[in-house]
Amino acid sequence: MKGSLSCVGLGMMLGAHVGPRARATIEQADVVFGAVSDPLVELWLQQMHADVRSLQPCYAEGKSRHETYREMVDSMLAEVRAGRQVCGAFYGHPGVFAGVPHKAIAQARAEGFDAHMEPGVSAEDCLYADLGIDPGEFGCQHYEASQFMFYRRRIDPSACLVLWQVGVAGDRTARRFSTKPAYRRLLVERLVEDYPADHVVTLYEAATLPIGAPRMESLRLARLMDAELRMQTTLVVPPAIPMQRDHRMMERIRGLDEQTAAAAA
Repeated sequence: MKGSLSCVGLGMMLGAHVGPRARATIEQADVVFGAVSDPLVELWLQQMHADVRSLQPCYAEGKSRHETYREMVDSMLAEVRAGRQVCGAFYGHPGVFAGVPHKAIAQARAEGFDAHMEPGVSAEDCLYADLGIDPGEFGCQHYEASQFMFYRRRIDPSACLVLWQVGVAGDRTARRFSTKPAYRRLLVERLVEDYPADHVVTLYEAATLPIGAPRMESLRLARLMDAELRMQTTLVVPPAIPMQRDHRMMERIRGLDEQTAAAAA
């Protein structure tokens, strides 16, 4: 039998977010590789399949995450090449801030194997629900925190800004699980180019257990360097100024409206 690869999302909350297609894929696979950081989620995953292999041991302090990710991809692809139906089960959405599923699927397809991704509830989905943010109201900009620091990005302070993985902001080594306040100070310096230092921002972490609650901690932007930040902490910066109407574009649109109405008359 020719091997295949399916990468599915388990959602953020234990047992509550997994969809029927993802569950069926897990149950019908020959082998399941789990990439979940919570031991309870791993135990729950093992209840759905007899052969669940954790990918978490690939991580190690001081070890490059790039090497870790290569090992994860190689582990799954080895079973695919052996002719097995392989499922990679990832917390949240397997395509959101998760490079391994993308790389594994691309490699499997390049080698002629069937491979697909099954979406899941991501931390972004939970963020919108918990914080009451509609990305269509003012617009929403998303960046990985270190990438935001390494490159010059054009920020619109009239839209919402979301920075992911602020706990490792400024890490160039891909070997750390956290960075020190001095790195966050640089992040704050970059942000105050577009936002007031006393602008109220939110530190967000999605709830992962039904008995838990999401972290939604408000603080002044200047206080960010002293805050407790973890790998999963997300920084949400609300709009600081009103949206600026583009009067020239509005006039051009009005002209098109008038032309359309005249043509229809």
